[in-house]
Amino acid sequence: MHIKVSIREQKLHLYLDDNVWLRSYAISTARKGMGQNKGSFCTPLGQHIVRAKIGKGAPLNAQFSSRRLTGKIWSPAMSESNSQEDWILTRILWLSGLEVGFNRLGNQDTMQRFIYIHGTNDLAHLGEPTSQGCIRMDNHDIIELFDQIHVGDHVLISEI
Repeated sequence: MHIKVSIREQKLHLYLDDNVWLRSYAISTARKGMGQNKGSFCTPLGQHIVRAKIGKGAPLNAQFSSRRLTGKIWSPAMSESNSQEDWILTRILWLSGLEVGFNRLGNQDTMQRFIYIHGTNDLAHLGEPTSQGCIRMDNHDIIELFDQIHVGDHVLISEI
């Protein structure tokens, strides 16, 4: 399997290894656009791999903090009390760049920036760039994707 993330379309496309398209999902990438640098709150471009899969078997809407389950299940009341939170829910696919000097090592390291594909509570804005750099998905969709993807699978994040 491999993934292509289209920032222009705000879609994640899933392919078999022989480039046969399987499915597309609505996503949200960064509100601040594309960019590689640490602290930019941008979505990084280029070739990546899934470095780690986190949350197997966690309940729908399970909340993560620093890649660890908090024991809490997200509810709308949590967003009312903290409306600016970029909730990381249900599953995490942690990305690592493959292009040294562009999205790997130094000030541009995707993994050190903690860039994930993850579930979100902000379903109303899927299809719009509203994240803080990560790639957000519907919680049901991230479970489906998580179950098909393996550590080491390729992820291309592209402007087009």
